[in-house]
Amino acid sequence: MPVQIRFNDVDHFGHVNNNAYFAYYDLGKQDYLLNVLHVDYRTAEVAPVIANINADFIAPIFYGDEIVVETRVSHIGNKSFTLEQRAVNTKTDQVVCTCTTVMVCFNLRTQQSVDLPLDYRAAIERYETA
Repeated sequence: MPVQIRFNDVDHFGHVNNNAYFAYYDLGKQDYLLNVLHVDYRTAEVAPVIANINADFIAPIFYGDEIVVETRVSHIGNKSFTLEQRAVNTKTDQVVCTCTTVMVCFNLRTQQSVDLPLDYRAAIERYETA
C-alpha cells in the first residue's frame, strides 16, 4: 500500500522520524485486517490487537520519497498471528525498514484474549497461499 509522507513526519535531521514509521505500518495493518480478514472494529466482537512490535531501521526516508508498505502473515498460532511488514522506497527498490508485529485476538466485550476465529484463519491461509 502506498504511503503519503507528510511534512510533519520529517524531523530536524531532514528525514522521516522513526515514530512515523509505526503510523505507516498501522496503515498496512488496517488495510490487511479490513481487506483480508474483513475486520470492522466498529462492529467486530473479536479483533486482533498488538501484543508486541519490533522494527529494524535500515535506511532513512526523506520527504518526497515514494514509499510502499508490504504486509504479510508469517505465522499463525492458536490465539495470535505474526505480521511481517516492510517499507520499500519505490524509486530505489530499497527496503528501508522492516517490522514484525504479534497480533493477539481479543474479545472487545469481555476484554480477554481468545482463540483465533476459524474464519480469520481461513482468510489468512487463502490470501497467503494465493
